[in-house]
Parts: sequence; structure tokens; C-alpha cells
Amino acid sequence: MIFAIEEINNNTELLPGIKLGYQILDSCAAVPVAVQAAFQLTNSGENIFYMNNNCSQSGMMASVIAESGSTPSISISRIIGSFDIPQVSHFATCACLSDKQQFPNFFRTIPSDAFQAVALAKLVKHFGWTWIGTVCSDSDYGNNGMASFLQAAQKEGICVEFSEAFHRTQPRKTEMVADVIRR
Repeated sequence: MIFAIEEINNNTELLPGIKLGYQILDSCAAVPVAVQAAFQLTNSGENIFYMNNNCSQSGMMASVIAESGSTPSISISRIIGSFDIPQVSHFATCACLSDKQQFPNFFRTIPSDAFQAVALAKLVKHFGWTWIGTVCSDSDYGNNGMASFLQAAQKEGICVEFSEAFHRTQPRKTEMVADVIRR
């Protein structure tokens, strides 16, 4: 990220007369840490500074490039969206984030899961699999992606015998899902 910003700032043809500043906070992919960082950014009221040899310029935060995961992105977007601060994510694919009523300031550089769900349903149909079971992670990404897939599978005439969700930190639930698959 720093490299890209410095490359932009060092190229006088890209943004003439404008220098980008940045502040980097690491959420460690944890929702509580991401929420705390979002509140910190919105409540600080601090200017972001850019220093060069001739002068010091300041400006307000223009956007947040944040979070790869859908769940933290949803949380951050709900907070900073209230302040009309745009958020750009490079990896949050939950189709729910396409809802501009709920997330008017959320943008992404990758397609939503809706496309992946349709493609997976078409792949299942292509191979002639008409009766399947599904498993997903128990997260916004997994649950919303699965909902999109189940809808697409129904349109393709695919029967879904079971649909299970689990989180890797729940060994008992993982074992229950394994038992369902074995049946």
C-alpha cells in the first residue's frame, strides 16, 4: 500500500498538484479491532498530514481502503458510511455489500459472490449432479454466499439434500457436519 501511494505521489503526471497521505491500521482480521479502528478514524477529527521539503499540507480523510473479509467490511462500512466516507475493499465478496440502500459508500475491486454462486450452480448442472449437499463457513461470506448458491441451484433444478454451516473454531459443530455428510 505504501509503495503504491509513494509511486503515485512521485509521478507528477498522475495527480498534478495533489499528494496522497495515509494512515495504516491493522485489524488482524478481527471484527472488534476493525470496529475500534473505524471509530478511531471517524472520531479523531485529525487531519492527515503530508510533509515534503517545501511545506506541510493537510487534508481530511477522503476514503478507507479496508478489510479483505466480508464480515469486518460490513462492520466498518456501517460505521464510516454514516460519515459518507467511501470504503474500497479488494476482497470482500459478500453479495449483501452490493445493497446500496445499506452500504451506499462501499465499493470493491472484485465481483460479488452472486456471480460465483451462479457459476457454481451451472458447474453442478454441467456435470449432471442433480442431488447434492452443501457446506459453508459460518460467516457473512459463507452464509450469504450459500444463500446465493441455493437460490441459483434451485433455478437450475438442483436438489440440495442438506446445507450445513460451521466455523473452524467449533470442533463439535465440525464433527456434527461430518456426521451429516457421512449419512
